[in-house]
Amino acid sequence: MIEIQIDNDRRLVLATATGVLSEEDILTYMEEFWSLQGVEGYNELLDLREVKPAVSFSSKRLRDLSQLAASMDVQTTATKFAIVVQDDFLFEFARTYEIYRNSNPQSTKHFCTFRTMQDALAWIGENKLRN
Repeated sequence: MIEIQIDNDRRLVLATATGVLSEEDILTYMEEFWSLQGVEGYNELLDLREVKPAVSFSSKRLRDLSQLAASMDVQTTATKFAIVVQDDFLFEFARTYEIYRNSNPQSTKHFCTFRTMQDALAWIGENKLRN
């Protein structure tokens, strides 16, 4: 399950995943994010620190998914998307997605994968999240 919080002051979408993460969870998150009103140009932070890996994308499926997501990017605004993950398998999974997205010429989101929330927030340009 992925819960979405929106911080309009910081123009940041924080998505926190818990439990077992499936392909369906990721696709649902993408659909929900794309349907949100008023978040165009917001940075995103996906927190996967509390996730048990169950993702089984093939490399081709991951590449196809990154192409679909890049085609949905707002073309007029460059944004950042940080992924925070501690599990080694999920870290490599996220890094692979990062490479696909960052190498796609349609993508206007710059992706980066981190092990700590502090590093991710610093990269996005935030020192801390508001409660």
